[in-house]
Amino acid sequence: MTKKILNLLILLPLGIILIAFCVANRQSVTLAFNPFRPDDQVLSLSAPFFVFVFIALIIGMLVGSAATWFSQSKHRKRARSEAKEAVRWHTEADRHKTRADEIAGQLPSR
Repeated sequence: MTKKILNLLILLPLGIILIAFCVANRQSVTLAFNPFRPDDQVLSLSAPFFVFVFIALIIGMLVGSAATWFSQSKHRKRARSEAKEAVRWHTEADRHKTRADEIAGQLPSR
């Protein structure tokens, strides 16, 4: 319940700010990809300004996520190898326990 309230307190104002940003920046702007002829229609794109801002934010989040994913790969690899080792040790412990039970069953009772 606290998480929902906290999300509401953060996401509602953020949503209101984003809607106000979109309404205030509806003017069409042209993004030119040709630095030598900016008026070239083939290598340019016209859209409202907030579209370009949102695209830049999305690309930034994707690049940041990919960088984090690749930088943490050594930790994931270590976790996988330690998990395999833990399973191996559990299997060996179970085998020793079974063997100890067999030996205890073979001992003469008093």
